[in-house]
Amino acid sequence: MSKLIIQIPCYNEEATLGITLSALPRSLPGISSIEWLIINDGSTDRTVEVAQSYKVDHIVNLHPNQGLAKAFMAGIEAGLKAGADIIVNTDADNQYCADDIPKLIEPILLGEAEIVIGARPIKQIKHFSPTKKFLQKLGSWIVRIASNTNIPDAPSGFRAISREAAMQLNVFNEYTYTLEMIIQAGQKGMAIASVPIRTNGYLRPSRLLKSIPSYIQRSIFTILRIFMTYQPLRFFTILGSLPLTAGFLLGVRWLVLFWGGTEKAHVPSLILAAILILIGFQLWMFGLVADLMAVNRKLLEDIQLRMRRSGV
Repeated sequence: MSKLIIQIPCYNEEATLGITLSALPRSLPGISSIEWLIINDGSTDRTVEVAQSYKVDHIVNLHPNQGLAKAFMAGIEAGLKAGADIIVNTDADNQYCADDIPKLIEPILLGEAEIVIGARPIKQIKHFSPTKKFLQKLGSWIVRIASNTNIPDAPSGFRAISREAAMQLNVFNEYTYTLEMIIQAGQKGMAIASVPIRTNGYLRPSRLLKSIPSYIQRSIFTILRIFMTYQPLRFFTILGSLPLTAGFLLGVRWLVLFWGGTEKAHVPSLILAAILILIGFQLWMFGLVADLMAVNRKLLEDIQLRMRRSGV
């Protein structure tokens, strides 16, 4: 039998937290005990009082507001210390249907996956604009390529994590944990699965999606940073190949013109070709250095994993 902890990151959620908590289960087949954990991310309203009135088992307080990614990781750390065998993360705005938690944790209980992501019916969500639906689809496609996984709804926050997987997680991004967690899991070879879930009615606008341009900009920077962190050699090799190829083609053009007996020296083209080739080689060198640094990061992650397993 396994112990399940359901965690909810909260920032000024007094209006919706009660609705979310009232739908959460206290017992499930195959689960010995269920505990609720609230991460109070610097709330200035009655979020904590609402949580206490619903007899939440654990409350983690962060001061001041740290952001969703840090709140998520604070919940993971607290869940591990509380002895969780499975951690389910859900949102305080009651977006996700709590009745689907058994479906979410089933692949973990069966030993088929270490991380399970709930896939929302994006096309059927009425309050999602066509632009947002397109961005969700595009972002999930990019994450699938970067992570070598098959997750149709990468931004979904409704997910279940085994204890072993939770001990290996590290989120560096300050904006959101959703994309980085999937890419990290894919790079580490964790078994990750997706199950279809339902969503509830619309209660409040997303705090992450303040505007479409801002969302696009943040998402692009997030994916690029994650790609540089977990695939530095591949990233800089691709990036360096662009100016290197352009410089090589310019050099070939200069040689063809030079051997063809052209009257002009075409010196600017030759200088530009040399500069582009130099930039390409420098980016490749950056990739090699970053790859060596990534080895050091992996060693530190192994040390952290041992410490978490020993309860230090």
